[in-house]
Amino acid sequence: MARHIYPCPLRWSDMDAFGHVNNVTFLRYLEEARVDFMWRLAPGNGSDAFTGGVVVARHEIDYLKPLVHRHSPVTIETWVTEIRAAYLTLRYEIKDEDALYVRAATRIVPYDLDQGRPRRVSPEEERFLTEYLEPDPVKKGAGKAAAKSGGSGDSGGSAGGAGRPEGAVAV
Repeated sequence: MARHIYPCPLRWSDMDAFGHVNNVTFLRYLEEARVDFMWRLAPGNGSDAFTGGVVVARHEIDYLKPLVHRHSPVTIETWVTEIRAAYLTLRYEIKDEDALYVRAATRIVPYDLDQGRPRRVSPEEERFLTEYLEPDPVKKGAGKAAAKSGGSGDSGGSAGGAGRPEGAVAV
């Protein structure tokens, strides 16, 4: 099982009045790692995986330790813990050699930008994601088996079948 490693530079403007990286900035760091994972790494050799669009349906972030500005980047590890028919879950750790600063998760819903509605995870996307799959030990049935069975009936972000899932934003 592989993890995507993204070296994320810190910027002076990332700090807040308390002298550490602002909590909202961590969302930007996660976005940078996610974009690198899904739009640089996934397409690889001419693949069109994720080019149709995705939306963020949910974020969870646990802030574990303050991060202060320095010249060396932090490492963001990204992996997949769940692949369902209509969504996937990414997990992240933001860390360096000495500390773990953040643990986070993002639920991603594949989205048809032309149709303006959620879509299913394509077979090509599932193949790519499976390379980074580490089922979450806390969730029973997470991962590839759940993707094949469709899970527990969760249709994943259809939001009544119209528009974006509530609270989702295009990335």
